[in-house]
Amino acid sequence: MPDISLTVILLLCLAAAAAGWIDAVVGGGGMLLLPVFLLGLPQVSAAHILGTNKAVAIVGTTGAAITYARRAPVDVGAAVRIGLMALAGSMAGAFFAAGISSETLRPVIMVVLLGVAAFVLLRPGFGREQRRGPVGRGRAVLAIVLVGGGIGFYDGLFGPGTGTFLVLGLTAILHLDLVTASATAKVVNICTNAGALAMFAYHGTVFWQLAGVMALFNLAGGMVGARMALSKGSEFVRGVLLVVVFSLVAKLAFDQWSG
Repeated sequence: MPDISLTVILLLCLAAAAAGWIDAVVGGGGMLLLPVFLLGLPQVSAAHILGTNKAVAIVGTTGAAITYARRAPVDVGAAVRIGLMALAGSMAGAFFAAGISSETLRPVIMVVLLGVAAFVLLRPGFGREQRRGPVGRGRAVLAIVLVGGGIGFYDGLFGPGTGTFLVLGLTAILHLDLVTASATAKVVNICTNAGALAMFAYHGTVFWQLAGVMALFNLAGGMVGARMALSKGSEFVRGVLLVVVFSLVAKLAFDQWSG
């Protein structure tokens, strides 16, 4: 692991706590943490940044999932089936991630964020009502293939926004409200993080000591965020999602054009 100043470590830990909170509420804590990694560790390869981020994220996501499971109606069976496909997809994505350079991450994240913002703004009623009745076989298969396999692959390859895409995908395909989708997404996200982390660990691209310290902050942020989402409901989740997306687009655009 390279020499890292105490100031940078503190910055990364605070970002990990904030990312854990965001990830628990709307998903996509990596959209905050990855830019901070790029800012604080500019000399580090993208593979090491992505690998360390996974080691941090899996702890906070697990804490949020446990918090949700105690109070939210999570379809564990569906989440596990989607999650197993997502695990395989994330391992495949992580296999190709070693060739990604840090310079490619910013524009990719910007495009992803703008797509999320446009979708949510054009659908003001999206995610406010819970599905009635069982899920049809076709929708279940579609969720496994697109949400599990597709988003899982993306998570292993890039990562930022995965939790948000899981929430949006589960809401759109399975017709879940945003709070239930957030709870279900956490179970799936544990699988995607585990698959990608296994591949990054195999290639030796994880700074374990740094990840261990940051994970404690990420865990605390995730548990607080899950409790707030459960108590405040879907409208709160939607508002946080839009604020996060536009703030990060502005920041990344400034970094891209000023650099």
